[in-house]
Amino acid sequence: SYIQHIDQWLRRRIRQIIWKRWKKVKTRYKSLMKLNVPKPKAWEWANTRKGYWRIACSHILHRSITNKILEQVGLKNLVHLFEHAHLSY
Repeated sequence: SYIQHIDQWLRRRIRQIIWKRWKKVKTRYKSLMKLNVPKPKAWEWANTRKGYWRIACSHILHRSITNKILEQVGLKNLVHLFEHAHLSY
């Protein structure tokens, strides 16, 4: 469970960094639109005043920046790596 907790925290932190890199409302809006978020929701979340950490846990980023996308970019799933390492022993 510790590895799973670290993995979840790491994914949330990466989502926070991505959101932080999209500094302007216009950039956030365009990026959310590219990730197939509907226009009204993309505009609503791009204009939010909530903090980076809170947005990183929001359903909108979980739906748009999925775990699958993070794995395609190169983030490894720690739970799978841990299980694979212990199966070989």
